Amino acid sequence: MTKRVFNFNAGPSTLPLDVLKIVRDELLDYKGTGMSIMESSHRSPEYDAINDTAIALTKEMMGIGDDYHVLFVGGGASTQFAHIPINLLPEDKTAAYIDTGTWSTKAIKEAQNLGNMHLAGSSKESGYNYIPRDIDLPSNAAYLHITSNNTIKGTQYHVFPETGNVPLICDMSSDILSREIDFSKFSMIYAGAQKNLGPSGVTMVVIHQSLLDTIPDGIPTMFDYRTHASKRSLFNTPPAFGVYVIKLVLEWIKGQGGLKAVEEINRKKKDTIYSLIDSDPDFFTGTAKVEDRSWMNVTLRLPSEELEQKLISEAKATGFVGLKGHRSVGGVRVSMYNAMPLEGAEKVAEFISDFRKRH
Repeated sequence: MTKRVFNFNAGPSTLPLDVLKIVRDELLDYKGTGMSIMESSHRSPEYDAINDTAIALTKEMMGIGDDYHVLFVGGGASTQFAHIPINLLPEDKTAAYIDTGTWSTKAIKEAQNLGNMHLAGSSKESGYNYIPRDIDLPSNAAYLHITSNNTIKGTQYHVFPETGNVPLICDMSSDILSREIDFSKFSMIYAGAQKNLGPSGVTMVVIHQSLLDTIPDGIPTMFDYRTHASKRSLFNTPPAFGVYVIKLVLEWIKGQGGLKAVEEINRKKKDTIYSLIDSDPDFFTGTAKVEDRSWMNVTLRLPSEELEQKLISEAKATGFVGLKGHRSVGGVRVSMYNAMPLEGAEKVAEFISDFRKRH
């Protein structure tokens, strides 16, 4: 029998076991074709059905219509940091960004390299332990860019900014489809798949037609969102295997009962861990302000680095892997994306509680 651990890695992260079993069963012979989907042509009817289903399920889960395009591209979310200003930042306008941590900082750097950038808000001065409420939007803003969940600092938007007529663009790499929100508030959403959607190597971009209509001519073909929108992400060979797994994950989410059911489980998971932290503030120190705590990435410190390393080491030996905090900040991080079952949160909480009693 295959041994499975509870995988709390921040990304690539755990995938639903039911999805992995389907991948295993279909790996050598996909739907009677006699070949793996990894070997199949992206022009084949089999892959066409996968692509269409993934697009349709994304729109269904988000509650959006055909005025949005769902794209599957390569390069990771980090490539979108540059593609966004290349496509959507005219010379006479300014890109507005809210800085809430490492990934938004990287996006800001790319915008600065490519045009006018305005910092509309930041929590840098406090070590990124909260989400800024006061937003300073310039009158000529081309868009406002935010990062919905911050994996390193453990903060998350629970109320999104109101931007009026200014398009709202969001990097949702680490919390996409983890809860019910009004996705129609956003003109563009993008996410690397490797946390909540599927394997690494494929990035989802959801973009409204109104943004596509503003893109100027002269952009390199593969950088132009219109290229991929007009060809349903089939202009060139897509990351087909990744899209196949995304399709399976979307079917799994729907089978759970959709985002309402997924949110309920995610709420229970985060409550399990945060309740433990709050029960013993002399030993556990949460790194994010309570009102902005992430549901996906619980970050905490123990009284000493020695204790942190001991907890991480003992946890791994017990079957709880990936609890080490990001290398830039240290500490402990409990990442609980959609595919982490409630049982995993409950068992790791029991382990941490027992560790506390022993130390």
